Amino acid sequence: MVNKTKKFQYGEDTMTSSLAIQIANGNIKGQLTEQTVKKVVQSAQYVQEIVDSGKIVYGINTGFGPLCTTLINPADTKKLQENILKSHAVGIGEPIDQQLSKLMLILKAHALAKGYSGIQLSTLERILWFIDQDIVPVVPKQGSVGASGDLAPLSHLFLPLIGLGKVWYKGEILPTAQILTRFDTSPITLGAKEGLALINGTQFMAAHAVKAVVEMQNLLDNADLVATLMIEGLNGSIKPFFPQLHELRPYKGNKYVASTIFNLLETSEIVTSHKNCSRVQDPYSLRCIPQIHGASRNAWLHLKETIEVEINAVTDNPIIIDSELTISGGSFHGQPIALPIDYATLAISEIGNVSDRRVYLSLEGDTPNVPKLLLKETGLNSGFMILQYSTAALASENKGLCFPSSADSIPTSLGQEDHVSMGSIGARKLLQVINNVSKILSIELICAAQAFDFHKPLQSTPIIEAVHQKIRKSIPHIKEDQIMEEILQAAQQLISSGTLITEAKQIAHKQGIPYHGVHQEYFNNY
Repeated sequence: MVNKTKKFQYGEDTMTSSLAIQIANGNIKGQLTEQTVKKVVQSAQYVQEIVDSGKIVYGINTGFGPLCTTLINPADTKKLQENILKSHAVGIGEPIDQQLSKLMLILKAHALAKGYSGIQLSTLERILWFIDQDIVPVVPKQGSVGASGDLAPLSHLFLPLIGLGKVWYKGEILPTAQILTRFDTSPITLGAKEGLALINGTQFMAAHAVKAVVEMQNLLDNADLVATLMIEGLNGSIKPFFPQLHELRPYKGNKYVASTIFNLLETSEIVTSHKNCSRVQDPYSLRCIPQIHGASRNAWLHLKETIEVEINAVTDNPIIIDSELTISGGSFHGQPIALPIDYATLAISEIGNVSDRRVYLSLEGDTPNVPKLLLKETGLNSGFMILQYSTAALASENKGLCFPSSADSIPTSLGQEDHVSMGSIGARKLLQVINNVSKILSIELICAAQAFDFHKPLQSTPIIEAVHQKIRKSIPHIKEDQIMEEILQAAQQLISSGTLITEAKQIAHKQGIPYHGVHQEYFNNY
């Protein structure tokens, strides 16, 4: 349901990843203000004045890329803009998912509404119409090198404006012309510079990064919570989470993770029961959670802050300041976000890597009362042995995906575009790795809950007990070998939905127990 009390003002309000997702999901409606309309109309007027004056300006009355010195007859300027959409729509591969395409539309609308692109108001209004009607262009996954903007995917995104290409509508992929006929609507005619304004920009990679910011935060929150449950299951020490330790090496992410886990464990009977045991130190996958998870949180924070700059920026070319000043620069180049995207890919992969280590640790049988392979009767039963094969396979796959796409550059456009970011490739890989890590964490969740069971009747903290009970509503304690498919699916749903995080926060709120500690303002808002 659309939130009727909350509107987003394109071109004026500050876009965040969360807001973009809410608009894409139809929970918030975006609109243009009177002030924004004036800026857009004025920018289009500047372009018309340039056309009328005969002054040579790239993309308005010249060809594109290496054809920038080829002058275009004034009578052909509109045809030029239509041709650029047709010629650049050469993306290949399966389509990106519908939400990503819609995010691209939303991010582009916000950038165009800034009033520096020379777009006609009617064109911007048609883009908003597509968003509001949930008519979403079909965009292939492959074909962008992340410089000169995401040219190929953005061309596919905006073919429907001129009646071409395909769109999603009510679960079907249909020709745009068919949908326009159904709505008794005609294609628009692009004016000077409009085609270039539409396809120059970073909205393909930025849309992927927006989704990554939201999904990565969910995984980081789940990783801390599941790891806490595993600490309890394996009799881990609470000392590595003491605030005194982290004040001496005060990274924001480290302190946040340590304080969260400390709060979750502080009053646990399980923790108290083994505080005088002979184990001096835990393995790194338990003891160094603040350092490992914390470093990944710092990378997430860098991505979030970078993407927030990007999705509130003007990234096409040339920029129209006024009729006397147009600037042909490089704001379309994806490098500023390509590097943080690669960094975030490595960071979230490490969450999966250390999660796999904890799964392995849980199977060793070195914790008092916790049997080898997490099953009391093994031999006839293999127990949880092969679950760790799956986490190992996923962690290994992620390592292969961590090669930084931005480390590569292949010249394009006859050498005019001789350095490209490859940020679009990195952005797609980031979402792949996030998906794999979600599966790894779901397996750790199953193992941690199983290990936790063997410490009864000792009680953990109210939050951890409530989380464990929530898990047991859909995942049973396992006593003998069985097909795990449905259990794996249930665990994946618990992770992806954020259900356990919600449960933990609700219990914390009801009982007045601190959940998160320091630096909440950095890691709880996006």
